[in-house]
Amino acid sequence: MIVLGLTGSIGMGKSTTAQMFAEAGALVWNADAAVHALYAKGGAAVEPVFAAFPGVVVDGAVDRARLAQALGRDDQEFRRLEQIVHPLVAQGRMEDLLAAERRGVKLAVLDIPLLFETGGDAAVDAVVVVTAEADIQAARVLSRPGMTRERFDAILERQTPDAEKRRRADFIVDTGHGLEAARARVAEIVGTVLDPAWTPPRQSLSERPEAPH
Repeated sequence: MIVLGLTGSIGMGKSTTAQMFAEAGALVWNADAAVHALYAKGGAAVEPVFAAFPGVVVDGAVDRARLAQALGRDDQEFRRLEQIVHPLVAQGRMEDLLAAERRGVKLAVLDIPLLFETGGDAAVDAVVVVTAEADIQAARVLSRPGMTRERFDAILERQTPDAEKRRRADFIVDTGHGLEAARARVAEIVGTVLDPAWTPPRQSLSERPEAPH
């Protein structure tokens, strides 16, 4: 099974690109959905997050608004949360990938916004970075309800810069040229990685001794 890591900064069109991979036949695993499940009632992150940040759990689930308020813009608090959540996400991701491989899935795409930031790029066969020009990115993000320039800038501060992501990418999808161009690029990538002659530039699933942290 080929495993691709899909990432991109806010407003670049990563979610749309992930859907394109799904339409092309790939199994798409979504990191945000995994975190939501961990935060939901009965989720594995609820108790440790409550212990670290009292008052953020409501009706047995982590209240994301209260958690955001508790975190503020304190890097130390973000790191404390990451130390709780990232290992749980990594464990679930590896379990899901191994199950998919047993089912005979040929291509899995890991939709992970903080792929580089969490070291997830060390556990995939190749990395796909979704990008667009900075003015297109800003226009998309600032058109979202409740978004402000200050909040946008704060989000960017916590993400690896787009230029650095592109430098470290194995494949790039530029969504600034329209949906059809992006869809054609996705199809091209799928064709490339499923070609038996293709050699993954990174570590294959069968070579991974353990889940990444």
